[in-house]
Amino acid sequence: MKSIIEIYFKGIWHEAALIESGGRDRCTFEYLPEYVFGDICQPVSLGLPVSLESRQPMGECPPFLLDMVPQGNGRRYLTQRLGLTDSDDLVMPLIQHGAFNPVGRLRLDTAVAYANSMREDDASLQCGFTLEEIVGRKDAFIENLSKHGMLGAGTTGLQGASAKFMLVKNNEGLWFIDSFIHESDIDSHWLLKLPRSKHETDQAILKNEAAYIKVARACGLRSHGETFHRDGMLFVPRFDRVIKNGAVVRLHQESLASLAGHRSFGIRPNHFDLINAFLPVVTDPVNEVIEYIKRDLLNLAIRNTDNHARNTAVQQLEDGTVRLTPVFDIAPMFMDREMLVRASRWLDKYGQVMNNFANVIEELPLENEEKNTVMLTIKLFSKVIEALPLTMEACGVDADIIDRCKPHINSVCESIDKGRYVEKNGWTR
Repeated sequence: MKSIIEIYFKGIWHEAALIESGGRDRCTFEYLPEYVFGDICQPVSLGLPVSLESRQPMGECPPFLLDMVPQGNGRRYLTQRLGLTDSDDLVMPLIQHGAFNPVGRLRLDTAVAYANSMREDDASLQCGFTLEEIVGRKDAFIENLSKHGMLGAGTTGLQGASAKFMLVKNNEGLWFIDSFIHESDIDSHWLLKLPRSKHETDQAILKNEAAYIKVARACGLRSHGETFHRDGMLFVPRFDRVIKNGAVVRLHQESLASLAGHRSFGIRPNHFDLINAFLPVVTDPVNEVIEYIKRDLLNLAIRNTDNHARNTAVQQLEDGTVRLTPVFDIAPMFMDREMLVRASRWLDKYGQVMNNFANVIEELPLENEEKNTVMLTIKLFSKVIEALPLTMEACGVDADIIDRCKPHINSVCESIDKGRYVEKNGWTR
């Protein structure tokens, strides 16, 4: 089965590349000649420059395609629809049928055709909902979304175990499923995120995710919009969509797993490998390394253990700037009943965990002067970490979660303090 990868640029979908399935997780890839010799020159992946030389013969799928593989409810929906037995090697059938509206600015023509053939228009979904109607009639609303929304709301293009739906809000404040409204009427794009189950722990994790995002913003990390929680429903503003002059701009978004060349899920990478993956493509390498380290310190302190390589991504802004996206999927995941452990860690050349951040910064692929800048900034950030209990309280984190995080906050501060700044001669331990 052949599919065309389309890219959204300046308000138009352009045919950019061809993939041909050679099995469940195998394909060929090549840019279309007319795209290569055209005047757009926007890559489908930051690791695949627009060139005929980027062609890849039959083999494992290019890593960026895995960013579009449905997970969770969307995956279950598609495998059931397609009559497939779920397994780890379903990359091609899932994206060729499900990647019609994924995060970012790509889609597959075969998935668009499949979604259009399966979608059932419903007048009740075209009139929009008030927030009060969504929250007040939550069960009925979710049932309606489940009936029409897997394709209509783009859920098949979202990853993660929790149920998510793509919603938009119009200029009058009414909420719609993403594909049931004209783009010219859209005011903002949102994800509606539900807990994994009705268990009180899953409910508490989702409720505190909104507070955790506020904590990240209060700590000076890159964030976007105002996430809010209402009656077991989390509303998250999307940052891969921008409304400009009444038109929707889709921004390129790509996970660090893709940049690092991960061709499967479940890889537990070294933080240094992920930094080496994004350094060549970001516009301001030192600033992005600082942002990355701050995020990891905060994750350690507030015990967000779900730090796999698809929970961090880069985005390309309209002006061409490439940077880490705003933080997302940050929550008290230490509470998760599946006992999630940290996926990404700082490992030395012997594969041992590094606990001293002076040692970590010494090993960064930066010049000595840049390392000094990083360490000085991180040492200042330790004051922010130290103040986390008060910050978390002000942001609405549950008191019992704050208490359970305090030993980890102290541990992170101690780790930072073990590094000593030496202005001209690098770092001493």
